[in-house]
Amino acid sequence: MRLVTFRHKAGSARPGVLVDDDAAIVDLLESCQGSAHMGSMQALIEGGDIALAEASMAVADAGKRVAYPASECALLAPLPRPEQIRDCMAFEKHAIQAPEGGVRYLTKNAPDPEAAYSAIKASGALDLAPVWYEIPVYYKANRFAVIGTDTDVPWPKYSTLRDFELELAVVIGKKGADISRETAEDHIFGYTIYNDFSARDTQMKEMPANLGPAKGKDFDNGLVLGPCIVTKDELPLSPEGKLNLEMIARVNGEEWGRGRSGDMTHDFPAILERISESETLYPGEVIGSGTVGNGCGIEHGKFLEFGDVVELEIETIGKIRNKIVEQ
Repeated sequence: MRLVTFRHKAGSARPGVLVDDDAAIVDLLESCQGSAHMGSMQALIEGGDIALAEASMAVADAGKRVAYPASECALLAPLPRPEQIRDCMAFEKHAIQAPEGGVRYLTKNAPDPEAAYSAIKASGALDLAPVWYEIPVYYKANRFAVIGTDTDVPWPKYSTLRDFELELAVVIGKKGADISRETAEDHIFGYTIYNDFSARDTQMKEMPANLGPAKGKDFDNGLVLGPCIVTKDELPLSPEGKLNLEMIARVNGEEWGRGRSGDMTHDFPAILERISESETLYPGEVIGSGTVGNGCGIEHGKFLEFGDVVELEIETIGKIRNKIVEQ
């Protein structure tokens, strides 16, 4: 199923299911009256298999289900207030190219920019630390900053280098600690698109302090989820623990980059195994893959301007769009 949180006209936010090639939304709150699981997406996730079965039956019963044209509805973040957000850095290409892009920006005004860049690269300062290949690394993001598609992003006044990050995210559906790679998929509820907007100038200023990211990532409306959560039965992991979905980033309709989720060095089973070591994961947590290679502006030496519309697409899941506006 393609689960959403939506608002119909002046109604309240509620969970629904996209149907008819996303042309309509089944209202689960109205279609499953009496259910304790349909008050919100969080309640649905916590309801587990029982809630999913109720939703599936509501979609299948065309005579009783309540549905609206999608054109009459506003899509919100599918999980408006995640229980927790962790964001990883699992794509080697991005882990290499993003710092290189940062150094190129910092050396662009040197007398000989290419020589200055080459000297820094030759020093080994841009080499990935061996530990990056050994374990998945991540940070905890601001769950209160989440928005959905078609919502504007007022850029923080302290930043002028505006960037986005195209990521695949997993939504946790089953509580667990010390999860093994072999049982990791049991804890996955579904997948969504994650855009981690980044104030690159602030990030580059902060990170040499060896703690962060902080204000380079933390600002209102800075995290986007959507347009839906695709349940894991529609996107099963391969025997190797991977999904191989095409991922495309566009700005004002122009393609800036693309990659594939199958290029993750650390797959989601490895990520869940690492994060859950002596720590419990709960239903409703979101874990981002990190940016796919070529999936952000700094890798291409390009940044966003006010009025730009960022469109991120992942095969099967859909697209999210957000406009950058002046605060």
